[in-house]
Amino acid sequence: MSYKIQIDIISDVVCPWCIIGYKNLQKAIDELDISNQVELQWQPFELNPNMPPEGQDLREHVVEKYGSSLEESNQSRINIGERGKEVGFTFNFFDEMKIVNTRDAHILLEYAHEFGKQTELKLRLFSAAFTDKKDVSNREVLLNEVAQLSLNVQQATQRLDDADCREYIIEQEKYWQGLGISAVPAVVFNRTSAMSGAQPVAAYKEVLTELLASK
Repeated sequence: MSYKIQIDIISDVVCPWCIIGYKNLQKAIDELDISNQVELQWQPFELNPNMPPEGQDLREHVVEKYGSSLEESNQSRINIGERGKEVGFTFNFFDEMKIVNTRDAHILLEYAHEFGKQTELKLRLFSAAFTDKKDVSNREVLLNEVAQLSLNVQQATQRLDDADCREYIIEQEKYWQGLGISAVPAVVFNRTSAMSGAQPVAAYKEVLTELLASK
């Protein structure tokens, strides 16, 4: 049995740097031609676990949480948009954009993992949130993305209504936070080492090459 690198990506679906980091990681894996030697799993992290159902205006939220001015917010959106283009992802920021609660999304990502479709769903949710201007706290939106992957919508709905599934996500978030992860994205290799932030392709390639060489 060939050696495989376990990669855990701790992230939220409303984290723009998480999709940028993933795209660079995937490019590193592709350039090294080691996709068959990698097992990747997405782990939950909620940027705003106490966000109410109605969400909050994104600009207002950024000012409250980070103290950013309107000019800084605008420049940040430009920077993220440019980084997105570099990795082939489209960010469509708009004035009425909201930051929303993502716990339901994480429950469904856990469900999709059971069927080997977690990454597919994660990428669809990134696109829904940032490209297609959709509300990823809306169950109808979430279940439509599940349906697009030919997953069982009735089962997925049951998961959303299951208190144990909800509690499991909370416990998983606590687990990773207990290991010191307080910001995302964080990429953990073989549960022993981690890289934080959206790293460039070369940085991921270096770590992956070292891990393969060590075995």
